[in-house]
Amino acid sequence: MPGSAALAQGDLLRVELVEAAERPVQLDLQLSGSIAATDSIQLSFRQAGRVTSVLVDEGDRVAEGQELARVDSLQQDQALRVAEAGLAAARAGLSQARQASDRAEALLARGVGTRAARDDALRVLSEAQGTVERAESTLEQARRAVQDTILRAPEEAVVTARDMAPGQIVGAAQVVLTIATLDGLEAVFDAPDHPRLDSAMGGPVRLDTIDIDRPEMHGTVTEISPLVDPATGTVTMRVRIDDIRGDTALLGAAVRGHVDIATDAGIAVPWTALMRDGDHPAVWRVDPDNRVSLVPVTIGQFTNDVVYLSDGIEAGDIVVGAGSQLLYPGRQVQRAEVLP
Repeated sequence: MPGSAALAQGDLLRVELVEAAERPVQLDLQLSGSIAATDSIQLSFRQAGRVTSVLVDEGDRVAEGQELARVDSLQQDQALRVAEAGLAAARAGLSQARQASDRAEALLARGVGTRAARDDALRVLSEAQGTVERAESTLEQARRAVQDTILRAPEEAVVTARDMAPGQIVGAAQVVLTIATLDGLEAVFDAPDHPRLDSAMGGPVRLDTIDIDRPEMHGTVTEISPLVDPATGTVTMRVRIDDIRGDTALLGAAVRGHVDIATDAGIAVPWTALMRDGDHPAVWRVDPDNRVSLVPVTIGQFTNDVVYLSDGIEAGDIVVGAGSQLLYPGRQVQRAEVLP
């Protein structure tokens, strides 16, 4: 009876017979990691200053354009007022220069003015126009400087890290907030540096959350780092999780991934067929006359319920599975159904 222990039947034994077959070795690589956002953005102020307010904390969800923090804007406000006054003075000067140019043009047209006076008025008008343009540019820069004292969210996201506090002095371009966009999530693993790990690139991955009760998720391997971490001997693997957007509760959650890796092909037999010949593994091979012989084999890989052999028997050989512990060389067995 297949799958049961051998049964005595006269002088013959009824045992489980299995046909050895060559199959690619599929390894179920199990990894532990965490869930992160597919895209993260590090935010900083454009200029140094003292932080006056921080309006968000880690875990907060923010909208596009929402104010997140401020630095002291006293100098920028003063520069803005100076720029506004400068533009007002430049526009007044332009108005006077335009009136003088119009008078000089009118006098010249009536024959009581000179061409030189008209040309001087035009030169002054041109200079006044240039002064206004420079003042407008200075005012725009001053306004941007004031806006740069306010840190705003570039898009809808979740705050994942906060590295500042009110009263703290921060430098220009110093990272003060990290936000995770809601475009998607990925699982990040430290995977062993297996020689066939690259075969998993682009392949499917089954994902189970460890601390959160939710249905199994699925993902696709999007990145396998070519560099090995010298401290851990592992490589970083990233798996994009399918059909998940905006689920902020999963950020940082521990996750277990199941990755199938295809290695070289081997002769597959059930683990119940594995015996020992001295210090070497062996299997019972059934000859055409239904007698068994113990054949030394070389084990290539172990997987769940299956042993892959690299030497000793060939595809198509019949070996004994369940019941192999009751045999001795030359014993005849009753040929039962041959399992694939």
